[in-house]
Amino acid sequence: MKHLEGEGRVVRKSQITHRYPHCPRSKTPLIQRAVPSWFIKVEQSVPDLLSNLEKTEWVPSMVKTGRFHQWLASAKDWNVSRNRYWGTPLPLWVSDDMKEIVCVSSVAELKKLSGYEGEIKDLHRDSVDTITIPSQQGKGTLKRVDEVFDCWFESGSMPYASSHYPFDYPGYDESNPESGMSRTEGPGKEFFTKYPGDFIAEGLDQTRGWFYTLSVLGTHLFNTFPYKNCVVNGIVLAEDGKKMSKSLKNFPDPMLVVDRYGADALRLYLIDSPVVRGEPLRFSEMGVKQIVSGVLLPLWNSYNFFAQQAALLKKNTNADSVFDPNIQKTNSNVMDRWILASTQSLLQYVNKEMEGYRLYTVVPRLLKMVDDTTNWYIRFNRNRLKGQAGSAAPKATTNGETNGASAADDEQTDTLHALNTLYEVIYTLVRALAPFIPFLSDNIFQRLAPHLPESMKKSQDARSVHFVGFPTVREELFDTVVERRVSRMQKVIELGRLCRDRRTISLKTPLKTLVVLHQDQEFLDDVRTLQGYILEELNVRDLVLTTEEAKYGVEYSVMADVKSLGMKFKKDAAKIKAALPKLSKEEIHSYLSSGSLTVEGHQLSSEDLRVQRKLKESKETANLEVAVEGEVLVLLDSYAYPELAQEGLAREVLNRVQRLRKKA
Repeated sequence: MKHLEGEGRVVRKSQITHRYPHCPRSKTPLIQRAVPSWFIKVEQSVPDLLSNLEKTEWVPSMVKTGRFHQWLASAKDWNVSRNRYWGTPLPLWVSDDMKEIVCVSSVAELKKLSGYEGEIKDLHRDSVDTITIPSQQGKGTLKRVDEVFDCWFESGSMPYASSHYPFDYPGYDESNPESGMSRTEGPGKEFFTKYPGDFIAEGLDQTRGWFYTLSVLGTHLFNTFPYKNCVVNGIVLAEDGKKMSKSLKNFPDPMLVVDRYGADALRLYLIDSPVVRGEPLRFSEMGVKQIVSGVLLPLWNSYNFFAQQAALLKKNTNADSVFDPNIQKTNSNVMDRWILASTQSLLQYVNKEMEGYRLYTVVPRLLKMVDDTTNWYIRFNRNRLKGQAGSAAPKATTNGETNGASAADDEQTDTLHALNTLYEVIYTLVRALAPFIPFLSDNIFQRLAPHLPESMKKSQDARSVHFVGFPTVREELFDTVVERRVSRMQKVIELGRLCRDRRTISLKTPLKTLVVLHQDQEFLDDVRTLQGYILEELNVRDLVLTTEEAKYGVEYSVMADVKSLGMKFKKDAAKIKAALPKLSKEEIHSYLSSGSLTVEGHQLSSEDLRVQRKLKESKETANLEVAVEGEVLVLLDSYAYPELAQEGLAREVLNRVQRLRKKA
């Protein structure tokens, strides 16, 4: 610059701020310097790489079709040499003029070519750089080049190096290095029984690293990728969204997190996060804590509840709670049938999804099962499990007297059914959860093992949950009708709870009427079969199931998603939006059931429209609280009727007296 200024040739002089690479440790600028290097040809293999990519499955699939496909399509020749001392030496011996190059394929070949008679055990520079090979072209002595391998070349060689292929396989011919290239003869005959591998798993950043080098070397050697499935994890970031850094100290000590919450909590937090979908995660210690309170403690409490009731049964009746898988044949209780059927559906779903390596769909379903067990099954069957249900009505004898003993026997049988059901669910659940929360699952499993019958103890190694197989589906316990009915009951109860929450009315306060509106009569019939649970759980006196929306003044309005309409239909978006208020009630119902609607000649989907249902404001509807989900609309009469208010007050007094007695 000084020279140009001296010559008077500087047109303009200014400073530009730009990003420049720095050493992550010393924080000093890197020097960009061109050096001679050794390359592997990759550009000519791009078509083969893309073809082999199509033969593999990726989770999530967007990495395969997006980032990795683009990286392979634009692949350049691979610089595999590094100018360092430490590393695996490049097995290239060259003449001084670089005209004669020998690539050595094995230690045996190196000894043969060089005439070296000592042992070669350490393949590093200090051992092999002194070994020379006589030239076959009269160029004197060939010496090894100074460079070492890019460490990613070694990582990409994992499928072969890990089993020392082809040297440790039968049929390898030292005199013919090419003998290891056949799939059907020599070493390849055995090697290809387990190659390619079933799956690999690594972080998203490995699309430019390990995934890439594995794929390039596999394609060059055998024209196939060395894996069938690739599971891609996202990157775990600090809570502030930045990369975790020791120098910044922007992340908690992982060992302190494990000590505080347990390894299971940390493990499940990561598995049930965006990371398993290939997306980034901002790590939060609070998230780990919520796993403890929301999943691990409820699971432990469900076992603890079973253990307490089994001990109580033993104390009161001297009957042991021993699991009997065949007892379900005589069990007609709808909640027992539901939770057992749900367990089988869970196992069927988990098997299917795990075969497809879709971990991100499995864990949420497992956690839902924990919730169904603790917050639905145990909650709704607490009295049965305690032997206090009074579910068996006294039977009349021939002389008109009551057979109280028979009633007690029936109640004990019902309790045994409930405990047996709860045991089977927890026993199945801990085996299914074992890969995800190995420590708690094993702890509960070992406590459940004494309740197994002798036949099951002998047929499996019950010392640990990790010694037994994954639970198998019991086809005879499937009941899709009961699952559907309970699912619909749950939806109604959740909407009813929402109505109470909005009006801040405690569940202890009885209310008069709950109205369920739905246009599908089957839905209403399903809810009717379980209305006793709804009335008890929501503490309402009457349940009305109807399709008559007009009677309650239900109004419909269709709202457009302006952004979606604009992107899809451009200039026609305004015309479509203007036509929405003119839609008939029948057209809206058709859209709700089918998920599609034609407006102004354009097909609209759920991405484009939102249907809102509400009550016409009037004095008659002032006390009605509305909750809607999909096609279900629930109305809760929140008016405090005097007789119900007195009942609620009495219930509250009773509850407080019981708490005081417990405290005393």
